[in-house]
Amino acid sequence: MNSARAFQCLPGLVLLAAVTAAAQAPARLVWSDEFDRPGLPDPAKWAYQTGGHGWGNQEKQYYTEARAENARVANGHLLITARREAFEGREYTSARLVTAGRQTWRYGYFEIRAKLPCGRGTWPAIWMLGTDTSLGKWPAIGEIDIMEHVGHDPGRVHATIHCTAYNHTKGTQKGGFLQAPGVCADFHVYAVNWTPEFLEFYLDGRPYFRFANEGKTRAEWPFDQPFYLLLNVAVGGTWGGQKGVDDEAFPRTLAIDYVRVYDRKPE
Repeated sequence: MNSARAFQCLPGLVLLAAVTAAAQAPARLVWSDEFDRPGLPDPAKWAYQTGGHGWGNQEKQYYTEARAENARVANGHLLITARREAFEGREYTSARLVTAGRQTWRYGYFEIRAKLPCGRGTWPAIWMLGTDTSLGKWPAIGEIDIMEHVGHDPGRVHATIHCTAYNHTKGTQKGGFLQAPGVCADFHVYAVNWTPEFLEFYLDGRPYFRFANEGKTRAEWPFDQPFYLLLNVAVGGTWGGQKGVDDEAFPRTLAIDYVRVYDRKPE
């Protein structure tokens, strides 16, 4: 090869080397909470959504704010506890923690290590909501359910997405589930890999549901905008309460060991 031809090829070689290096770069941790500070959840990372209006699902709990009985950090774990107690006109209390107003993300790998509450009527969830209100209200803004579990069906964990085209009000929601006995006795890792091309959900590293970007409109894929994270334990509701609520089961706690967000899926 003559020197002039070699010089012409050099920019392409440099670009190829840069792309290869980027592909080989390790995943980067961009946000986390290891829950190593006892007391109330870190207010720099978590806010509360409060109230007892049913949350669109006929739920029975009142979500409280900065109340240690419902949300606290102890022994390296975040503890979200649903209790049977009269509060603000409701018979149960719980907490719904969110990163809204603190942190949002657009794509990434989200990993949460948690031990779930069991008991008929419990409905814990680890999930995400979109922030682009120009799309309209739910489900147009998009919802990513990393983990849901209902106490009347113990040991079955669900991952689901909701958007205008695919949601449970139409019976068109897209999701998957996995039988996983012991999720209420031991900690397990729940994760989603969110890319521009797909969402893939995992339990302990095992993929069990994948939703692909169909390349159509935002009715099918609103997952190209910032989302925030939510952690909560609901009581009853249209799904969690399908077989009633066992009052003797309470209190019940969702224990979370850590929440970690990477810029992409670690190898």
